[in-house]
Amino acid sequence: MSKHALVYGGAGALGRTIVAHFRGLNWKVTSIDRRENPDATHSITLRDEEAGATWDKHAKTVASAVKPLGGVDALICVAGGWCGGNAAAEDFVSAVETSMNQSVQTSAIAAHLAASHLNRDGLLVLTGAHAALAPTPGMIAYGMTKAAVHHLVASLGAPESGLPEGARAVGILPITLDTPMNRKFMPHADTSKWTPLDAVAAQIGKWAKHEDKAKSGALYSLITVDGQTEFKVAN
Repeated sequence: MSKHALVYGGAGALGRTIVAHFRGLNWKVTSIDRRENPDATHSITLRDEEAGATWDKHAKTVASAVKPLGGVDALICVAGGWCGGNAAAEDFVSAVETSMNQSVQTSAIAAHLAASHLNRDGLLVLTGAHAALAPTPGMIAYGMTKAAVHHLVASLGAPESGLPEGARAVGILPITLDTPMNRKFMPHADTSKWTPLDAVAAQIGKWAKHEDKAKSGALYSLITVDGQTEFKVAN
């Protein structure tokens, strides 16, 4: 029977790479995003008004769309975004709200979906940030919401978290991903320290296929030096 992966944020740069990687492994892949991903087996496209609804309504909309799919073997949430600014910024509170919606809301929905749709011994991946392991005074909203995702991962890895038997929940903590957008806005940066998207997708694929052991509740920092990436446990 074909394995099935669900990628939340499947139309973004990292999401598209993960979708393509799992399709290359002959898995069925469902993408959830505001845009369709034609490379996915199935594509659930959220309308802007759905994505901007209350958390509960948004969660119910996603759950209703996912329900016909049945069980999945991997659920990977790479939806998110970045917000800068300190507590003195005029839009600080707005930035916190935006970052909560981008990172915490999507991760919470993914965790809830995993509790009901992830198959036994399945894999749940949430996206944190290496920077959020320390104070982030220049991007407080981003740091505090990613720290919340880290707490969610650790809690999901503990007993009685609500995940199916044998399921593993892990967090990936990028420093800087090698995306077209990052190259556009940081044209003079040292990209040898940026993590290639293919490396992220390949590691998640190894965890999903049980080729590489993933410790449930672990946060993996993505450390890239001279183009070589190490997934290092940070907690």
